[in-house]
Amino acid sequence: MSQKTDKRLRADLFRTRLAEALRERGTNQSALARAVGVDRSTISQLLKGTGARLPNAQVVGECARALGVSADWLLGLTDRPETAADILANTMSLTEAPRALVDEQIFQWHKEAAGYKIRHVPAGLSDMLKTREMLEWEYAPHLGRSTQQVIGASEDRMDWMRGAQSDYEIAMPIFEVHSLMRGDGYYAGLPRDIREAQVDRLIETTEQLYPRLRVYLFDARRLYSAPVTIFGPLLAVIYIGQNYLAFRDTERVQALTQHFDHLVREAQVSARELPGHLRALRQELLE
Repeated sequence: MSQKTDKRLRADLFRTRLAEALRERGTNQSALARAVGVDRSTISQLLKGTGARLPNAQVVGECARALGVSADWLLGLTDRPETAADILANTMSLTEAPRALVDEQIFQWHKEAAGYKIRHVPAGLSDMLKTREMLEWEYAPHLGRSTQQVIGASEDRMDWMRGAQSDYEIAMPIFEVHSLMRGDGYYAGLPRDIREAQVDRLIETTEQLYPRLRVYLFDARRLYSAPVTIFGPLLAVIYIGQNYLAFRDTERVQALTQHFDHLVREAQVSARELPGHLRALRQELLE
C-alpha cells in the first residue's frame, strides 16, 4: 500500500515545484498570475507560504496549464513533469511503412535492439526466411527495375540482423504455410518450383539456426494477432499497413510481449517440431 504524504510536506513540494516550473519556463509571477486569472499576490502567497494548505483544484490546474506541466507533478503525485499528452506523444509514434523489403526504419530498430530477443508476428511469411526467387516474385511489381539492387541490399541487412547476437522468435498462423505449399490465397500464381524451394529454405533455416531462431505456428481460428515486432524491452511496433505504430512505454511493450508469449504457449506447432511438420506437409501437399 502506498504511503500517505503529510499535508505540510505536500504543500512544501508544491511550492518547490511551482518555483521550479517558473524558472524552467523563463517566466515570472506577474505573467503567471495573468495566465491563471488571479492577482499577483495570490501567486506570491502560493510560492512563499509556510502552511499546509494547498490551493483549490482550479488554481492548480490553471498553473499547470500555463507552465506546461502536469497538475499531478505540481502536487507530488508523480515525478514526471510532462502532461499526459506529452507523455503519450513521447512514447507513441506513427512512422511511415513503405512497401519494400527491410526498410531503413526497421533496420535502425533492429540495430538499436542488437543483443535483445526480437519477437515477431509477420504480416505474411517473414522476409528473413524467404529465398531470393520468392522476394523477386513478391516485390518486383513494387520495385520495378531496381528489384535486384534492393534485394541485394536487403540480403546484406538481413545477414547483419542474423549476426547481431539477437535471438529471434517468429509466430505465424499455420494457414500461412499451408497456403504457400498449395499455392493459393496470397500465393496464388507463385510457381511450384519457387514454392518447393521456399519450403526447403524454411526447413533448412529453422534446423540450422535453432535455438537462436525459433518459429512457431499458431491456429488463427483460435488466436488472432496483428503484425507486430517487439524489440526486447525497448520498443514494440504494430504494422497497420502504410504506417508503423511504435510504442516505447514499458507498460505497452510488456503487454505486447505477453500477447506474443501467449501465441507461443498456445502454438499448434512448436519451434522444435517445425522442421518435421514442414517435411510431412511437403510430402502431403507438394508430391
